[in-house]
Amino acid sequence: MLAEAGKSVSLSTVKRVLYRHWLKGHSARKKPLLQKKHKKARLQFANAHRDKDNDHRYVWRKTPENTIPTVKYGGGSIILWGCFAAGGTGALHKIDGIMRKEHYVEILKQHLKTSTGDVILGGLFTVNFISTDPDLSFTSEPQKPDCYGFDIIGFRLAQTMAFTIDEINRNSNLLPNVTLGYSLYDNCDQLGIGFRAALTLVSGQEEQVTLEENCVGTPPVLGIVGDSSSARSIAISTVLGLYSVPLVSYYATCSCLSDREKFPSFFRTIPSDAFQVNAMIQILKHFGWTWAGLLIKDSDYGFHAARSFHSDLGPAGGGCLAYTEILPRGDDPAELRRIVDVMRKSTARVVIVFANNFLMINLMKEVVRQNVTGLQWIASEGWTSAAVLQTPHLMPYLGGTLGIAIRRGEIPGLRDFLLKIRPDLHHNNTDGNSMCSESCPPGTRMARKKGEPECCFDCVPCSEGKISNTTDSMECTSCPEDFWSSPQRDHCVPKKTDFLSYHEPLGICLTTTSLLGTCICVVVLGIFINHRSTPIVRANNSELSFLLLVSLKFCFLCSLLFIGRPRLWTCQLRHAAFGISFVLCVSCILVKTMVVLAVFRASKPGGESSLKWFGAMQQRGTVLVLTTIQAAICTAWLVSASPVPHKNTQYHNDKIVYECVVGSTVGFAVLLGYIGLLAILSCLLAFLARNLPDSFNEAKLITFSMLIFCAVWVAFVPSYISSPGKYADAVEVFAILASSFGLLVALFGPKCYIILFRPERNSKKAIMGRGN
Repeated sequence: MLAEAGKSVSLSTVKRVLYRHWLKGHSARKKPLLQKKHKKARLQFANAHRDKDNDHRYVWRKTPENTIPTVKYGGGSIILWGCFAAGGTGALHKIDGIMRKEHYVEILKQHLKTSTGDVILGGLFTVNFISTDPDLSFTSEPQKPDCYGFDIIGFRLAQTMAFTIDEINRNSNLLPNVTLGYSLYDNCDQLGIGFRAALTLVSGQEEQVTLEENCVGTPPVLGIVGDSSSARSIAISTVLGLYSVPLVSYYATCSCLSDREKFPSFFRTIPSDAFQVNAMIQILKHFGWTWAGLLIKDSDYGFHAARSFHSDLGPAGGGCLAYTEILPRGDDPAELRRIVDVMRKSTARVVIVFANNFLMINLMKEVVRQNVTGLQWIASEGWTSAAVLQTPHLMPYLGGTLGIAIRRGEIPGLRDFLLKIRPDLHHNNTDGNSMCSESCPPGTRMARKKGEPECCFDCVPCSEGKISNTTDSMECTSCPEDFWSSPQRDHCVPKKTDFLSYHEPLGICLTTTSLLGTCICVVVLGIFINHRSTPIVRANNSELSFLLLVSLKFCFLCSLLFIGRPRLWTCQLRHAAFGISFVLCVSCILVKTMVVLAVFRASKPGGESSLKWFGAMQQRGTVLVLTTIQAAICTAWLVSASPVPHKNTQYHNDKIVYECVVGSTVGFAVLLGYIGLLAILSCLLAFLARNLPDSFNEAKLITFSMLIFCAVWVAFVPSYISSPGKYADAVEVFAILASSFGLLVALFGPKCYIILFRPERNSKKAIMGRGN
């Protein structure tokens, strides 16, 4: 009828439509052929047990009409192999002779399951996981490798692909007018066998492929589903990519396969290991595990995972690896013993394993043998859900393992169930301080140990002036200029200030001495004023004596400007007051010396005219001019380069030394030089008057006082230069007080002694030398 209507339908289309309406063809059930003796024996057995009171009922019946009698011998025999699954049955294969493993392997390898269609998809699955290597001595034709060790999981995956394609073919809405077919191969978990199968799928059998004359045609398979191994997927995809044949893997997770330049036709339905590594790093970071060991499989799967851990663990999780070991491919007891020994001796209590369940089984045998417990295991997807490792025997060692599992498809009812519970994350009670080195507390910094991983470091205390206020600080930070590190080096504290203070013993002593000298000057001045009409006061020019006592009082008081915290006004005033006071003092002494010489000369014949140059006005004018010159020097110094207060941090790192910098060294030198010049001149003039009669002993006192003055200030210069900070001020104050006391005692001590204790010598006759 179809031919008459001009329609053509393939046999497969007819079968598919009938199958969709649940119309299936069945062969008649075959039963053994019963001979007469068999029927007689069964009848006798049934009659003998008719009245038995038990749960069994024995009946006999006629041969049904829907059965076909068969015989077990006599007609010849054959051995057939076939398979069945949810998607249907596979092809039958005739076995010649005895069914040996070679035949079984050959069937699985060549035609595990095939189905014709308009578009053919290839598949690579691990149905057997053990293979024998063929003899490659090249003295005879190599034999095909033997595969054995049935892998139920790989077989299920293969059947799942067949089931899926059948489901697609049943649904006309998915691929209308297109029928999918498949050709599945067993890779025997070996690269060579899987690679050969992939090339076979791509190239096909010669008699099955028809190409055009220009060598252009449809390839035998449109694409291949597989492989389960990253190493095999890398090798196969490298070749298939040259011909743009897609390879879609369901279990190859190596991050290297994400490189679209190297593997342009590779795809996968499982996340890359880059996500898995990142998830593990987040787990380590969450629990504070910065010190872990890594065990990897001897393949691209393990090597690229190790590379990702080494590059990302430090920056992302702040941790590092104590060791990285490669698990041996086979059963190598010596190597496994060495690896477990490394794990046992290491301080890292967290172990990350990128491997499969077969390698873990071998590893755990040695772990159990050495009884290595207390480890926190982190599992890759290769062995997280392996049932063979979830046994009571291994629970003391693997209990609490954290792992990354492959995301499952949605199962009806599972989602509602999970939303109702509150799962808790359980892990081994591993010490959270699983690290190579303890955390560095505040006040220290981390210093990496040479030749060891970056997580191995020493905690080095921060140097003086630097702090770290956080845990595990990489470096110490310097304190601000006015601050210093605390004894614990964990925070900055204000620096101690250092200057010549009124509250410290040295300052108190100098202040007391200064005030004592001032008081003595006031007392002496009062004595001289009270006895101003006496010959000894009048004979030594009472006006210059009064002025000299006032200048000495200023010298004592100016030393107080050097004590206390330096400020701008005290820095500017201290040296000016010191310079002017001492010049006033030395000027009075110089004029007194000149007056003594003039009076002595006037007492000789013809020397009366010398006194006219040293009258009262000339004496006052000379003192004023000499003092004005010093005032001009101080003014020029203050205007050009005024002394200013300065916070010196060079003497002590933990202290701020407040001092006054002179501003202009030349100005300070001129000030001191001018005082020294007047002092030397006074000393020389007094020295020239040393031969005067004893009654005129003023010259000797002046000479002695000037010698003390010069000796003090000559010693002052080197002491001042070599003294740091406040001690320089103390040296200058000491020089001022020493020279002032020297002048006060040398010039006024003998006179006060006569006035107070030897008044009989305070007469004109005694002074003129006539009272003896």
